[in-house]
Amino acid sequence: MPANHSSKTLYRIDECPDLMADGCVGDEHGNLVFVSVWARDTAVQEFLARLTLGRDEQGLEQFHILTDQGASVPIFVGNVENLEKRITRAYRRTLFGSLTNVWLFDRRAVQPDKANASALALLPRDSAHRLERLWTLVHDTCPLPLLDHWRDTVLELLQTRRMLTGLPLALGPLEGHRLALDVPALTKALGELIRNGTLGATQYELAANAPLRRVA
Repeated sequence: MPANHSSKTLYRIDECPDLMADGCVGDEHGNLVFVSVWARDTAVQEFLARLTLGRDEQGLEQFHILTDQGASVPIFVGNVENLEKRITRAYRRTLFGSLTNVWLFDRRAVQPDKANASALALLPRDSAHRLERLWTLVHDTCPLPLLDHWRDTVLELLQTRRMLTGLPLALGPLEGHRLALDVPALTKALGELIRNGTLGATQYELAANAPLRRVA
């Protein structure tokens, strides 16, 4: 998960004028992956309650974030049961009283769905550690054995095969990535790369696995 800091830009939420968002990530269908909102505690609790209600009860099945360019970006909430939340109370002595910051995010961003070989990653924009974080995500999600020095080749393969993609909607300091592995196709592709010599064990690993020879 990202570090606990806010961006300089705040975005209004059209359906909840008392709330401001400082970050939001959505997938290719506009589904909510991550949002960070700020408001008084009562406004935050009302927002969270409306997410669990149906449309006829003034519930929020979607909301719209208003950008500084005047655009209205729809965000679909989906199944609330799939969302995790983190709440922090801060700025207790502002003119507006105590403010609350809440993160709502898809739980796959912190716990890969190993049964379906899928996961999500939330990273700071232009992170110097993007490759390391994405490689850790692949390692934690993939059921196949992977050697660390395969990293660049395997990540390129996953991106080429569209098994690792960047999420198109990102407002604020974060960017999102989706990992959706086709395990049979990946198994076949890795096998071909091993057979043609593109992927192999290092000399150290070969030596470690070689049988001991008796010294005369």
